[in-house]
Amino acid sequence: MINLNTQENYYRKLAILFTVILIFFLSACRPAPSNYQSRLVVSTPSDASTFNYPLNQSAYSVFGYIYDGLIIENGVTGELEPALAESWEVSEDGQTIVITLKENLKWSDGEPLTVDDVVFSYNEIYLNDKIPSSFKDILRVGQSGALPTVKKVDNLRVEFSTPEPFAPFLRYAGGLPILPAHPLKESVRTTNSEGELNYLTKWGTDTPVTEIVGNGMYRIKSYTPNQRIILEKNPFYWRKDDEGNNLPYIENIVWQVIENTDNQLLNFRSGELDSIRLVAEMYPLLKREEQRGKYTIYNGGPTPASSFICFNINEAKNSQGKPFVDPIKSRWFNNKAFRQAIAYGINREAMTNNIYRGLGAPQYSPIPVTSPFYLSPEEGLKIYNYDPEKAKKLLLSAGFKYNQNGELLDSEGNKVEFTLLSSAGRKVREQMATQINQDLGKLGIKINMQFLSFNTYVRKLSLSRDWDAYLGGFTGGSIEPHGGYNIWSVNGRLHTFNQGPQPGEEKIEGWKVNDWEQEIDDLYIKASQVLDEDKRKEFYGQAQQIIAEELPFIYMVNPLEFDAIRDRIKGINYTELSGGFWNLYELKISD
Repeated sequence: MINLNTQENYYRKLAILFTVILIFFLSACRPAPSNYQSRLVVSTPSDASTFNYPLNQSAYSVFGYIYDGLIIENGVTGELEPALAESWEVSEDGQTIVITLKENLKWSDGEPLTVDDVVFSYNEIYLNDKIPSSFKDILRVGQSGALPTVKKVDNLRVEFSTPEPFAPFLRYAGGLPILPAHPLKESVRTTNSEGELNYLTKWGTDTPVTEIVGNGMYRIKSYTPNQRIILEKNPFYWRKDDEGNNLPYIENIVWQVIENTDNQLLNFRSGELDSIRLVAEMYPLLKREEQRGKYTIYNGGPTPASSFICFNINEAKNSQGKPFVDPIKSRWFNNKAFRQAIAYGINREAMTNNIYRGLGAPQYSPIPVTSPFYLSPEEGLKIYNYDPEKAKKLLLSAGFKYNQNGELLDSEGNKVEFTLLSSAGRKVREQMATQINQDLGKLGIKINMQFLSFNTYVRKLSLSRDWDAYLGGFTGGSIEPHGGYNIWSVNGRLHTFNQGPQPGEEKIEGWKVNDWEQEIDDLYIKASQVLDEDKRKEFYGQAQQIIAEELPFIYMVNPLEFDAIRDRIKGINYTELSGGFWNLYELKISD
């Protein structure tokens, strides 16, 4: 016989057990909640593609959390400040920099971080011709393309030197993350059965996260593919507060994969995300809910990023002798009048007003409007106001014609039709693609849209070369234009519109560089080799004029950036230069 009190206790325990199971089930189906102390939940539209920093080509990664360089940029002033470095000295000619490390630095596994790690990072990884990385592009100096030399001075000092003057030398010599020699050196110094460095397959997303070693604020605690990465505070991080407490204060970061911007909005409004980058259509709704939702919307000003259409003008063939681009389409894409007609045929003002709710302006240059090196239309930058009639005249003058159905044909009677690639899940990009399709349809051009997952999209562009055109963008624009040299160098890994041979890949035949491509490359080199800011502005201005004339990228809209951040995150010092989390190490969470 069961006693009533015993039976009551049994059902109470059963109810508690059911509740625990239900909570566990729901939490497994939803993003990790942010409503407990010292956890920050942020979203990303794409999963990590690798945990190997130099091999990463995605705009979305956790490397900013798990690595530091020798020198960092102040989030307010843009000035350079020590990170792993204690100090540095620059020679009078600017060609030698001696950087002194802080004492007693450690990796996230507790191993000492030394000058040997710095020399290893540069000489064996960043400057290694067998490792396909775009960082070599921005470190090359002068017409010769010589790379800096890096050598150990003593146990705390490392010397960087260049054979010629190099204006952004300090920013790039000190800015790249330092990588750990002890878990990586064997893979860099050994090869597989095909003669490729083992490093090229090191630290993929299938690697146990406990093997990933960093030196930043956080280290990877767990990884669930296509769902989330959880980062935990690095107990060996070098920063301490004034009382000697280890920083950062926030214990965990949850990097939640939410591909669709609508779903990001839903998760933010329900309180499951602590911040969100606003697309324009979100702004009116979130602004109304700002007080009730207990968050603040910050205006970051014009984005330093770019958005554009890019045509594949590569006329080369693969190792089997097959052209990467259909020769019929290649003739269109390589015709400057065709590219200019496309530029005149896209209504950027309508795009700004309809898609971005007027919170932006048409874009015509790769250099951000906030940069001192930006060339404005008033200073001579060519712009392309919407003018479909002018677009049609350009096409007709270039030998194109129209049939009785209003379809555009080339001089040989081929219908002008091509495929435009874009990444899936980004509503703004999808809306841009829709308008571009409509605008160019008025010119008699047929576009076939193809939306791919972000990582598939990046691989398609960077590895295959067999694409017509893409709608994309570059992030990371900054005060210093030379950071874009991996785009404008004719040998650069991001020179997507006419990608040349890259280290370690199969031979390509018949690759040609246009004179204007080489001229842009030369101007970027000249600008990097003079220290006079006015002269540098002149060279970058000439490069922008050529880019606007030749249109390897047809730029779209430069929107304003808005970020919504929960008020429970204390210490936010939002700046247009660096956003709200540049000082993450000193932020606190208070409920």
